[in-house]
Amino acid sequence: MTFAALQPLADRAALFTALRQDALSAAADGLGEHRWDVDMTAGTLTFSANGDPSRRLVTRAHLVATIAPGPRSLLWAWAHPQGDPQGVATQLRAYGQKHGLTDLTNAEVPFPADASGDEAWIAQAAHTVGGVAVEITGRAPYYSAPIGGGTRAVFLLDAPLPPVTVRDASIVLPRLLAGLALSDARSAVWDLARLAGWTLTWTDQAFSGANLTDQTGALTFSFDEHARITNLQSHIGG
Repeated sequence: MTFAALQPLADRAALFTALRQDALSAAADGLGEHRWDVDMTAGTLTFSANGDPSRRLVTRAHLVATIAPGPRSLLWAWAHPQGDPQGVATQLRAYGQKHGLTDLTNAEVPFPADASGDEAWIAQAAHTVGGVAVEITGRAPYYSAPIGGGTRAVFLLDAPLPPVTVRDASIVLPRLLAGLALSDARSAVWDLARLAGWTLTWTDQAFSGANLTDQTGALTFSFDEHARITNLQSHIGG
């Protein structure tokens, strides 16, 4: 556990986040061996092929937060006068004010007292923060960038990726689900439909199943009494 008060937000967005992160990884991997560079002045984060720098994936980058081992704290981008020019991180603060989440309204959030604060912990904390940002803003994917001294910066990206569709999700979700530990899969499925702009219909009043549809097809999730996914079926077509 990293930031306990924020984790439920990241958990709710987990399926949509996983799909968008997978799409970003696929696009970057399509460059082969590559590097990333961020230009804070231009507001871009660019992935470039090592063998041919002209082959690039250029994204609009919005700084959300930095997580640093020295002060053992998370610092929100809205706390920097020039750290949130588009007001993206400010949406997190506004959400915190509305829902009484001080971890979103305090400029600097200390690590939990029992946190190791090491590289692995900070990397996991960055993923939590990225998921929270996706949930609140609806933007995705995010990128967790090591920026020296053990510090990581979390960016939301406006990337040239196609919108996520039911057809695409039906291909990759079985693989992604195998690596995800969903605390409330039913809520994550509902949120996937919300964030992706799909239509969701519950199969019965007990919420034991959900049909997610868009113009490319349908996905049917089944749940057990503990809201765990027990089956996933896809119906692809016009």
